[in-house]
Amino acid sequence: MTRTASAAIAALLALSAGAAMAADRPTSTLTKVFGEKCYGIAKAGQNDCKAGAGTSCAGTAKADYQGDIYRKVPRGTCVTIKTPKGMGSLTPKTM
Repeated sequence: MTRTASAAIAALLALSAGAAMAADRPTSTLTKVFGEKCYGIAKAGQNDCKAGAGTSCAGTAKADYQGDIYRKVPRGTCVTIKTPKGMGSLTPKTM
């Protein structure tokens, strides 16, 4: 394997690990500005604004991985985030 291929594989693994952990970290200011909404990945109380019917805004989700709530994540990582209830989605999931 060439040195370039090894470096590319290492970078890909590092990015994948970072995307998987994105759902468990608080949302950074840069992600809020440059990220994308990813539905179905937030744990209870860790969502960004919009938490579905009967809720007001950030931190109000009552259940883990609700399909109609989102967290902002770095662009291009949403659909790679795996949860116990499936993959992240760029559009709200029906319940």
